[in-house]
Amino acid sequence: MRQLNLNLFVYPAGHHEAAWRFRGAEPHRVLDITYYQELARRAEEATFDAVFFADGPSLPDNVRYASRFRLEPFTWLSALAMATSRIGLIATASTTYLEPYNLARLFASLDHLSGGRAGWNIVTTGAPQAAQNFGLDEHPPHASRYARADEFVRVVSALWDSWEDDALIIDPDSGVFADDAKIHPIEHAGEWLRVRGPLNTPRIPQGRPVYVQAGSSQDGKAFAARHAEAIFTAHQTLDNARAFYADVKARVRAEGRDPDLVKVLPGISPFIGSTEAEALALRKEFDELTQPEYSLRQLRQFLGVDLSGHDLDGPVPREKLPTHEQRGYGSRFQVVVDIIDRERPTIRQLLHRLAGARGHWVTAGTPEQIADRMQEWFLGGAADGFNVMPPYLNGGFDVFADEVVPILRRRGLFRTAYEGSTLRSHYGLPRPASQYGPRQVSGGGRGVR
Repeated sequence: MRQLNLNLFVYPAGHHEAAWRFRGAEPHRVLDITYYQELARRAEEATFDAVFFADGPSLPDNVRYASRFRLEPFTWLSALAMATSRIGLIATASTTYLEPYNLARLFASLDHLSGGRAGWNIVTTGAPQAAQNFGLDEHPPHASRYARADEFVRVVSALWDSWEDDALIIDPDSGVFADDAKIHPIEHAGEWLRVRGPLNTPRIPQGRPVYVQAGSSQDGKAFAARHAEAIFTAHQTLDNARAFYADVKARVRAEGRDPDLVKVLPGISPFIGSTEAEALALRKEFDELTQPEYSLRQLRQFLGVDLSGHDLDGPVPREKLPTHEQRGYGSRFQVVVDIIDRERPTIRQLLHRLAGARGHWVTAGTPEQIADRMQEWFLGGAADGFNVMPPYLNGGFDVFADEVVPILRRRGLFRTAYEGSTLRSHYGLPRPASQYGPRQVSGGGRGVR
């Protein structure tokens, strides 16, 4: 029976922008690795597929009011790998501001050290302020970033294949440690990248990390159709989620790939109470802790327009917003515009709508209601699973694990135990054959993209 895939998406303190101010929060532990190890072990007890840690190569300009700093994910996930044994470990890494050889080494090390649990969230980086951290005068254009990303993925895929599976011999009697005839330079010279190879690390347990992608623009969906094995996405309504799901699965099929091997995983940030009224009151309590200075700056990032001079309790000035063509690539821009057009909120109401999870689906209810809504999306052609984004940590995840997961299990929608030990096995994905393996020798295909 088809079952949900669930990731724990970790943000310091939680996904609501005011989580660090909430009663019972532990904001002073956000630089304590044991805080995250406890979360990872808790998610593993709940048999989650993975923990996911987002990253970006620059400091957000609104850290004054929220816990939005960045810890380097490979160091962070290596520490989590040593505290867990089954749960997957997904890290964000940029194709714009990293070099493919270094990235291939980092993920190869993580996959080896964790026994095959690494996943790569492939991003092109949307923050323009990152450019000057890397000696560039300006952020590369959207289309250029995706063109480089496409070539980047092909290069790291070749690097991860550059050692055949049986290249490592380790035979003390013969004195042969590795069969160097089965270790291949990739000799890549392309429009954006030049990499000779081979990688200086043997082929990893999973063959390559699970490829995850999070962009929902037209370029992002085209990229996902070619490469992604899991897609992180943001939707506010069942209808929008269904439309995205159908679109991206059709694109995957058009690329000659199996849509069942590409998991669509929207974000969900649940406020959970013993009654619906209690859950709604909890959400209201969080919203009342928000600080307009932070919220307005975040809204400006989404919309490309500053609304700080307007009455917060007045309507959103729709006529001042750029068109989709003017704003260009931003998929989150469209999410916010859809909220404005559908709900006609005041500016304050819009800020509260976005405070919970930056445009991801925020919902409040009892454990049964949360499970019902997840089941509706899952069985209704809108999702293969979810990125669970607790509004606050650790308690927001504890209540989900203790009260929602058992309901999903009773309904047969989620596993009761792991069947495998790698992230690929959790997602039901095959281990890709090396492009230098037997298929090429026998005249077979070109290998896995």
